[in-house]
Amino acid sequence: MRRRKRFLCLVSAATAVVLGVAAHGQEVTPRAPDQPRAAEIDGATRAAITRGLDYLARHQEPDGSWIDGIGRKVNNTYLAHPGKHVGVTALAGISFLAQGSTPSRGQYGKQVQGALDFILKSVSREGFITNDSSRMYEHAFATLFLAEVAGMAPSSEIHDALRAAVSCIVAAQNDQGGWRYLPGAKDSDISITVCQVQALRAARNVGIHVPKDAISNAIKYVKHSYIGDKVSYPHYKGGFWYQAYENRPFRPSRTSFALTAAGVTALYGAGEYDCEEIRGGLKYLFHRQNRPAANDMHHTFDYWYGHYYAIQAFFQAGEPFWTEWYLSVRDELVEGQAEHGDHWQDLVGPSYATAMATLILQIPYRYLPIFER
Repeated sequence: MRRRKRFLCLVSAATAVVLGVAAHGQEVTPRAPDQPRAAEIDGATRAAITRGLDYLARHQEPDGSWIDGIGRKVNNTYLAHPGKHVGVTALAGISFLAQGSTPSRGQYGKQVQGALDFILKSVSREGFITNDSSRMYEHAFATLFLAEVAGMAPSSEIHDALRAAVSCIVAAQNDQGGWRYLPGAKDSDISITVCQVQALRAARNVGIHVPKDAISNAIKYVKHSYIGDKVSYPHYKGGFWYQAYENRPFRPSRTSFALTAAGVTALYGAGEYDCEEIRGGLKYLFHRQNRPAANDMHHTFDYWYGHYYAIQAFFQAGEPFWTEWYLSVRDELVEGQAEHGDHWQDLVGPSYATAMATLILQIPYRYLPIFER
């Protein structure tokens, strides 16, 4: 399916410009990235990707799953128990797809097929994709994986499971227009909402019906989460609230690099390509003081999903700023892998961190439809 071009500008403080305006005051028009160049995925990066994918291949369970911590973030820690992780299995599968493998085909075709088999077995009668008490985060990544596979190796079994999974997402959307940890929740948050929007977008791209109201209500929710000029916390400007409705007006919610990346990417996924919220969010993300420290990749929960969504946001924003961002995060990730040899590690586990890292590094390959411009 053709995608409308995104006409957005992202401008770096490092290049002495501000969002949408060059240093000499002229508007900057972005252009689409070229095909992968050596300057993007160089030899060291390619080797890091291969080591990471090989690590994932070696640690896949016989039933096609990966084991990592199933749980939730509580303050600055992650409460979890080890289990066969639907979300991590989906992300690992997507990372193999990003390399160019498909079910039973390519270098990692066996691993993709195994992941697909496990995901299909995890679809409940109601369409909820879950295993061992996993929640809507994992469901959304599993739905995204099914949609990407359906576009590459379609089958009636995959489409039936995908339709059921999409119906579950649509039914779980609440009156706020967003989503929360489990179907039936009345509150919402931006980090779970972005996962559902991306899953819906990917499903629609392969011909699955998604009600227009589901998308329009999600757009309203995400835009309501945006922190614009009229705010008592100027250092939050351009960010996105974690929860837009809860606790207002008594105290604000929180914002962060990861939450803002989620907000911007959710709008892209919902079909919004040029609006105040995207421009402000991109500027917030590109400001160096808002970027997570490199060492956070080992000790936090949100470093990886923050960069997972940020890399997609900047890819959509186009050149010349895409390359500057990718090269910086590329070098950060390759160096971070060196501490463990062949994988990455965080609070969720090595398979999750490695799947995320290899996905981020492989964006320039442009194999995945959901990551196209």
